[in-house]
Amino acid sequence: MKGQNPPLRVLFAGTPEFALPPLRALLDEGCNIVAVLTQPDRPAGRGKQLRASPVKQLALQNNLEVLQPESLKDAQWQEIILGLQPDLMVVVAYGLMIPGRLLTIPRFGCWNIHASLLPRWRGAAPIQRAIEAGDAQTGVCIMQMEVTLDTGPVYQCLTTPIGPHDTAASLHDRLADLGARALRNCIQMLNSGELPQAVAQDQEHVVYAHKLSKPEAELDWNQPAEVLERRVRAFNPWPVAWCEIGGQRLRIWDAEVVASPPGCKPGQPFIERHSLVIGAADKALKILELQRPGGQRVTAEQFLNAHQLKAG
Repeated sequence: MKGQNPPLRVLFAGTPEFALPPLRALLDEGCNIVAVLTQPDRPAGRGKQLRASPVKQLALQNNLEVLQPESLKDAQWQEIILGLQPDLMVVVAYGLMIPGRLLTIPRFGCWNIHASLLPRWRGAAPIQRAIEAGDAQTGVCIMQMEVTLDTGPVYQCLTTPIGPHDTAASLHDRLADLGARALRNCIQMLNSGELPQAVAQDQEHVVYAHKLSKPEAELDWNQPAEVLERRVRAFNPWPVAWCEIGGQRLRIWDAEVVASPPGCKPGQPFIERHSLVIGAADKALKILELQRPGGQRVTAEQFLNAHQLKAG
């Protein structure tokens, strides 16, 4: 159509499955994706064969140019990106640091989709920390990137409640779709000639979502049962909550808070009607699904039928 603006030139940077819905959204909006940045292929699986990232697989399916630098600090890679002349860079769980020089190349800057309601839960594990803390809701933000981590002004936030049965896995998938919707909204504004309004983050409400570690997934039965149940959901699917029961190290995939059996002490297992209940600081945790090392995930009833476990 005569007088119509050319498609927005977008450089996309992302690696895991969380970045797939936003990349599809850019394709659906008719953006000219000049290239896709994703991390290099990594060894995966039992055979440790090199595996392309989910973003690379989707990009190749859509005949997009894929760039896989080990680092963006390399001046040669920066020149390549400069030559792409992007109007906008969109970053979603890319996993590599974006140098300050690259942030200034696109005329609309670099947007990041962050899985929290900034400034709450800046950092590496916002989905898990929101569940662990017992937040009633979370969401996604489209943020203008700065050199410092997750500090930039926010263009748009969309929220979603955290349900009593949400795990990091279920919330991850919902937030990925929500991030795509928020990105669509902002892209449509740009395409209509309107720049989204950025709102500075309130520094008084900053909370950091520190990176997850395997040791912290051990359940401390001296903690309240509600805290332990949230940790089980927050650490599903990684690093997975665990404890030792009857001399066995078990991964706990699902649990619920129940009343404590009479005389139950923290960490003490009780077997009630084919159910496994473990005492906590106040109430108790009923184990619903668990896993032995090298074994399959099973229900507590299946586990008790296969293994002798002495109550108490």
